Amino acid sequence: MRKTFIFPGQGSQYVGMGKELYNEFQISRRTFDEASDILNIDLAKLCFEDGNELNLTVNAQPAILTTSVAALRVLKEETGIRPDFVAGHSLGEYSALVASETLAFKDAVWIVRKRGKFTQEAVPVGVGAMAAVLGLEKEEVEEVCTEASSDGFVVSPANFNAPGQTVISGNKEAVEKAANISKSRGAKRVVLLEISAPFHCALMAPAAEKLGQVLDKIKFSEFKIPLVANLDARINIDPTKIKDLLIDQVMSPVRWCESIKSLYEMGARKFFEIGPGNVLSGLIKRTVSDVTVKNFEKLNQLESLKEDAV
Repeated sequence: MRKTFIFPGQGSQYVGMGKELYNEFQISRRTFDEASDILNIDLAKLCFEDGNELNLTVNAQPAILTTSVAALRVLKEETGIRPDFVAGHSLGEYSALVASETLAFKDAVWIVRKRGKFTQEAVPVGVGAMAAVLGLEKEEVEEVCTEASSDGFVVSPANFNAPGQTVISGNKEAVEKAANISKSRGAKRVVLLEISAPFHCALMAPAAEKLGQVLDKIKFSEFKIPLVANLDARINIDPTKIKDLLIDQVMSPVRWCESIKSLYEMGARKFFEIGPGNVLSGLIKRTVSDVTVKNFEKLNQLESLKEDAV
């Protein structure tokens, strides 16, 4: 039974995330200390105490990455579980690249701190918006976005999360228009999201360009574990492709639903969501059946995971 490690993206953060493992395991503390030294901020304090600062994109991204990698290291040390594949949702793709050993953690922390800054600066506050469309299929949402994009305002799918669940992103006017059209087309619900920037759409082009300059300075190693990428939902084991995948990911939809189906077709039946929250676990269960999904970020989850070490 093939195993996949999956890693959450922005929005999964909460005050106190990672604290139990930090208190219990030296390798977790070392991970937080390493990230703190690189960024010159106290990551433990940020994650455990400061909700207002934690929710800022520039802080949330390295904080989620650090919490996820700390949990990953504890899991590997305590259970010896090794995955056949890795994948991550948006920001989580960087955690997955660390897990695949093609991207060093110290580089990943520095990159995502910059990524958070660039995406926040790309669009002035109030100009962009995002919304979750529930109850319409992928093709219907794409048609809605095409119809709603006009007069210089754009909206497009940002996350294909699961069957009947798609997030859209773009100019506020176009997102609101798309929301109204979606309701008229039979969407069960359309929920405007509280976000700091319209991620994964064309408005992120300035962030993508700046991110490319950062990635030019990074050395990627050979993959130890294959990655299923957000951009095309395909297996990637070519380190020369990573830079373009990460740049294009900023402006393109996260093909999470397709990614899970691809993994399933390759024999993945056990999924381990590593890091804060359990959103991805729910999306997987809505996408494929006869799979096992487990989470790891808290101490009480460790014993059941040891059963999967064999």
